[in-house]
Amino acid sequence: MKSILHVLSLAHALMALLFALAAMVLMALAGHLGWQALAGAIDRGAAQQIIEAMGLLAAAVVALQIAQTITEEEVVRNAHVSGPTRVRRFLSRFLVVVVVALTIEGLVATFRASQEDPSQLLHAAGLITAVGVLLAGWGLFIRFNRDAEVLEPEAMEQAKVEDKKLE
Repeated sequence: MKSILHVLSLAHALMALLFALAAMVLMALAGHLGWQALAGAIDRGAAQQIIEAMGLLAAAVVALQIAQTITEEEVVRNAHVSGPTRVRRFLSRFLVVVVVALTIEGLVATFRASQEDPSQLLHAAGLITAVGVLLAGWGLFIRFNRDAEVLEPEAMEQAKVEDKKLE
């Protein structure tokens, strides 16, 4: 069984590496797009390129945070997401990044729609509304999960011990 867990840990490390590489490529693309915008005329086209670069950077942040979360949770801590405390912490780390990235993407979509195609504003509004629903659902999850933690105080202590592996 330990050999299977070791193989799974290596697989998680590989996935984290691939997410990190994807983030680096997205950052390079965003930098290239931003540089092109600054090298050309400062006009609406340049603004649009900068907005697109922001969208790429938001995706890069998500990829990098996923890589960091996988590395910390599955490789360094070798934690198994089973108790309420671990689930809440794992999902919270992930959802913070997703909510921020989707909010940025919603703003990018809003700017793009207002400049290019106002009929796409409904799509942007839908994205921002979905982020709000996701945020509300996450809040409810945390609220209900905290009640479950009261039943398992040792899980919080175990999570704190695992956190020391990162120091």
